[in-house]
Amino acid sequence: MKKNILLIAASTAMVLAGNGEALVKKHCASCHMLEKPRPEQIPTLTAPAFDAVIFHLKDAIKGEDAQEKFIVDYVQNPSAAKSVCESNKVAKFGVMPSLKGKVTEDELEDIAEYLLKNYPHPAFVRMIKEILKNDAMAALKSSPFLINSDNLPHMTKLLIQNWDKAKLGLTPEQKNKLLKVRKETMGGIAKIKQQLQPLELEVAEAMIDREDPKSVEKQLEKIAKLKLEASKIHLKCIADTTAILNDEQVETLLPFWE
Repeated sequence: MKKNILLIAASTAMVLAGNGEALVKKHCASCHMLEKPRPEQIPTLTAPAFDAVIFHLKDAIKGEDAQEKFIVDYVQNPSAAKSVCESNKVAKFGVMPSLKGKVTEDELEDIAEYLLKNYPHPAFVRMIKEILKNDAMAALKSSPFLINSDNLPHMTKLLIQNWDKAKLGLTPEQKNKLLKVRKETMGGIAKIKQQLQPLELEVAEAMIDREDPKSVEKQLEKIAKLKLEASKIHLKCIADTTAILNDEQVETLLPFWE
């Protein structure tokens, strides 16, 4: 008897798993890629691959029950403010159309269970972590700041990622002020980078040609002054941005500051 119950349970589980897969293919596969995307495919996608969606979901929301409830609710009532993806990605892909009335809640629960069990693929997680690591290294190499540290964040990048998030809750007045800060910051840094690039190239070429380091002392002094100015702009951006935000918003963006 006990053996029969176990067989029935296993059989039921297999049917449910198959049902979830079938529902995903029926209702989701026309927009969302089901396979692991290759790096070169990511920029060409018209909707985020499920690997990316569930990767961000599991990063933003802890606990399988909460994750499942989020999927069920979001598919029926999608909005930019609810999205677990970065705001700039939502702006790129747009908000998905609601499937309310097209899929039942029971079906959505099967879909959610299947997605959470099967995504993201381990190979995708390794790939995305490598991409993020490379992006961080590239940003560090091209940074004009004297101080490069996670403890001094790039506020403009953080805000782009969270601009429309309900959790951050920016008001229209705050957004207008923050856009002004962003414009001033980006403009100032762009001018400095333009001056830095030829100076840094001169120093690199001198070293490649095995010249005496003293031959590039003037260039080094100019580079140091420009990086000092860039760092002042960076610090002013942090100060101006956090002055516009309230304490809860600062904590949302910068939890490690607490």
